[in-house]
Amino acid sequence: MSFDSPLPPYNASDPTATFLNSSCLDLLMIELVPMAYRIVNEIDSSDPPPPSANPSSTTNSQAQSPAQSRKGDGSLKGGVGAVGVNGSRKMDEEEERDAVFYRLEMLGYRVGQGLVERFSKDRPRFTDTLDVIKFLCKDLWMLVFRKQIDNLKTNHRGVYVLTDNSFRPFSRMSTEAGGQAVVKAQPFLYFPCGIIRGALASMGINASVQAETSELPGATFQVKALVAKT
Repeated sequence: MSFDSPLPPYNASDPTATFLNSSCLDLLMIELVPMAYRIVNEIDSSDPPPPSANPSSTTNSQAQSPAQSRKGDGSLKGGVGAVGVNGSRKMDEEEERDAVFYRLEMLGYRVGQGLVERFSKDRPRFTDTLDVIKFLCKDLWMLVFRKQIDNLKTNHRGVYVLTDNSFRPFSRMSTEAGGQAVVKAQPFLYFPCGIIRGALASMGINASVQAETSELPGATFQVKALVAKT
């Protein structure tokens, strides 16, 4: 599979030849986030609340406001969200965000694994972590987002900061004042985080990946290699 335009001569009837319109990925990236929110709210939040031995205590807990039901450290008591009229459980904003992150990050993780397995099979095995990160910044980023990472920094102790000044999924997003564009753009980084983590895992590197954006269309990814404790 390749995002590049096929150059003649090529045999379109070849059963092993696979072509993909590059616009498909753009449309997928646009739709992934709202799809994940729909799934989380329609399926994950449909689980009934846990039963309580004391019905009166359940009624009292449901009547509490979110502020009253929080512990001193700000976390929800028991991790239980609000309960709807029909008995379905309604997640709070933090739970919803975590559930969406998990779904999108895991989708990206599997995509990253598959990409590396397919496009690095003819390459010699990397022996240095920095070489792996460079492969990710150049080859893999070009394959997925059709450009290379603009800047790579490292402290040479397992932390790498990748900066894309014109992140493709952000290129069509509105940046009107007061529109909270940066906040709304954050969930669109979950899937790319998974791609990075999955790609690194396929190349033998266990890492955590965090991403943020302070101004569209730029994006910054922090990769921290995790060393197994012996």
